[in-house]
Parts: sequence; structure tokens; C-alpha cells
Amino acid sequence: MASAAVLVGCSADPKSAGSGGSTSVSARARARAARDSRGLLRQYDAVLAAHPALAERLRPLRAEVAAHAAAFEEGATASPTATGSPSATASPSASPTVPADEKSALAALAAAERGLADQRARALLELPGELARLLAGVAAAGAGHAYLLTKGDR
Repeated sequence: MASAAVLVGCSADPKSAGSGGSTSVSARARARAARDSRGLLRQYDAVLAAHPALAERLRPLRAEVAAHAAAFEEGATASPTATGSPSATASPSASPTVPADEKSALAALAAAERGLADQRARALLELPGELARLLAGVAAAGAGHAYLLTKGDR
């Protein structure tokens, strides 16, 4: 997928992520981005569990979302605001609701991807260099995923 190439060009090095900006801001942004990616991953898992016939279509996108979460987690620092695992800060018992029909499930997943991509695009304006580039790349990938989920029918 194209977003894999985007991640290759972005550093997950915590030293470079903090350059030019506040380390605590970077740490909080990384923790939030990782948590958001893990939440999106749970949505993919819920759709796959409810609609196993979509597995071939969704697994590559899900794998990229997992890679995004790992990239954000890899660069996280051990500051008090980022020490907990992303899944520990999110409600582990909250299972996403999945529409009964495949088309609606794909549309809901696309809406989640699009919403997160938009949120990340807004957030990157407040972040230092490398972290902003990583967030921009992941936001672009999310927009691409939304397209593939809604318009990418084969």
C-alpha cells in the first residue's frame, strides 16, 4: 500500500520528534495518536469479526493501521503523560458497534478513517517537524483508506 512508503520516510525517533517543540507536547501527541490508531484497529477487528467475507479487502488496511500504531508507540517517551499503554487509556470493554450489512459496515469504517485523518491533519499544525511529518503521512494514509473503503470497489 502507498502509506507503507509514507512511513518509511518518516522517523519514529523520539529525539527528532521533540526537536523544535516541547517534549511533553510531543509525548502527549504520540500517546494520543497511538491510542487513536489502536481504537481504529479495534474497529477493523469488530468489522472483520462481524463480516468475515470482507477479510481479503480489509486485512491490508488493518495491517497498515497496526503499523501506524506501532510507529507512534515506538517513538513514545517514558514521560508521565505517555507511560500507560494506549489500550490502557482507552476503554477496553467498549466494543465498536458494527452495522449488520457489509456496505454499511464499510461506510462506518470509512467514516472513522476519514474522521481520524481530519483530526490528525488539524493536530499536525501544532507539532514539531518529524512528528508532524509522521502524523501527516498517517493522515494521508487514513484518507486513502477511506477512499478504498467507499469508492474502491473492485
